[in-house]
Amino acid sequence: MKTAVIGASGYAGGELIRLLSTHPHLQVTQVSAHSNAGELITSIHPHLTTHNGERFLSFDSLKYEEIEIAFIALPHGQSAGVVEKFAKNTKIVDLGADFRLTDAAQWSRYYDGIHAGAWTYGLPEIPGNRTKISESSKVANPGCYATSIITGVLPALGVIDSSDIVVVAASGTTGAGRNAKISLIASEVMGSLTSYKFGGVHQHTPEVEQALSQASGKEVKISFTPILAPMPRGILSTITARLSEEINTEKAHFIFSEFYKNEFFVDVLPTSQMPKTGSLTGSNKIQMQVAVDEHTNRLVISVAIDNLGKGAASQAIQNANLMCGFHEGAGLSTDGLGV
Repeated sequence: MKTAVIGASGYAGGELIRLLSTHPHLQVTQVSAHSNAGELITSIHPHLTTHNGERFLSFDSLKYEEIEIAFIALPHGQSAGVVEKFAKNTKIVDLGADFRLTDAAQWSRYYDGIHAGAWTYGLPEIPGNRTKISESSKVANPGCYATSIITGVLPALGVIDSSDIVVVAASGTTGAGRNAKISLIASEVMGSLTSYKFGGVHQHTPEVEQALSQASGKEVKISFTPILAPMPRGILSTITARLSEEINTEKAHFIFSEFYKNEFFVDVLPTSQMPKTGSLTGSNKIQMQVAVDEHTNRLVISVAIDNLGKGAASQAIQNANLMCGFHEGAGLSTDGLGV
């Protein structure tokens, strides 16, 4: 299928191109980066030698009528304007936030601009979502933090107080996008940890609450603190919630293992093993571990993903595979780099 990557100069866009270069069914025929239009793709992404000699296109020079499926990796608020240019039957996966939230008021609170509406939410591991995704031509790819938190909490919804969920999650700097900011330069990041968007104001908060509330049929509330970590990529989320039932670690591990036993991209690790971000770099895998803190009667969940993989590009391809009727794992790796 003729495939376009729009917003390809960023980290997620570059990862999309890298993964799609070996996809058996999706052929990248158009690559757009509006602010870098006319520049060589390899001047921004020197590792993408498959596209030697090719240049980024502007939005206006894209041949929209020839595109069968598009991946849009633009900053929030920009996707809606581009979507209007496509034919109605074009399949689109949007990696931005524009179409994730169903509540316009929540969009206005956490984002700027006008709410563009909601598409099918593209997290296949939510029960029932695979069918919805496979029947959709427009899918909103989840946020990176949201992916790690939602998948971590889903198996526990029946045994926790869903109004008392606390999350602390550390992310590599690519999660902040490809921006020239003082807070992201090496001398500021290396050897240092810092919280940001502190006090429940991170924009993935309503997305997580929306997905978990829909899955559980009851209101879910989270207190979420993100941390900027001195690494390029990866997310490690630590989630705690007060238990509503008396269970021990063995029972909790069984619940999680049963919930994900048929999920190809989710590994509930043996009890002696902990999730590790480096194990997942470049893969579409999720690793998780669970235990009961008997001292406080809280469930503790640890989840690791690659923020550019399962948190962005490879998850987008997983969604595209479902939308197009391909094998769900086509073009995706389950093996991380391990370093």
